[in-house]
Amino acid sequence: MTKLTIRDQRAFAAGALFLAFAIFFFVTALNYPAGSAARMGPGYFPRLLAIVLAVIGLAVMLGAVRPTAQRQALQRWDIKGLAWVTGSVALFALLLFPLGLVGALFVLIVVSSRASPEFTWTGALVNAAVLIALCLVVFVYGLGLQLPVWPALFN
Repeated sequence: MTKLTIRDQRAFAAGALFLAFAIFFFVTALNYPAGSAARMGPGYFPRLLAIVLAVIGLAVMLGAVRPTAQRQALQRWDIKGLAWVTGSVALFALLLFPLGLVGALFVLIVVSSRASPEFTWTGALVNAAVLIALCLVVFVYGLGLQLPVWPALFN
């Protein structure tokens, strides 16, 4: 019998995380009626998505134990980068209604950009301009979401 060795620890951990989220969402979706493919209930799509996520997670985990997989060890977490990204999301939530989508996205993108060791102001500002335009086109004008676009001062 051959010994199962995790060669790519990073991929295995990512697959395990996918699988954990899939199980969580599948169990949560059990509280809603599934219905059928012809008449989908509120639990149908979350269960289906959880199954797809679980299959992806298992595939990634199996790929990590293949004998041909490249050896990669888990690296230490970048706590500073994690704090920048988490803080930017919290700021977005706090600033969405006072600053509007444009202002809150600008803060989110610039603050989260600080997590990268390759941070430059030029890159962050260009990224902010492109992503703000994309979010406006997709969410406000394309999907018609009722979000404040500009600060409350301008409404």
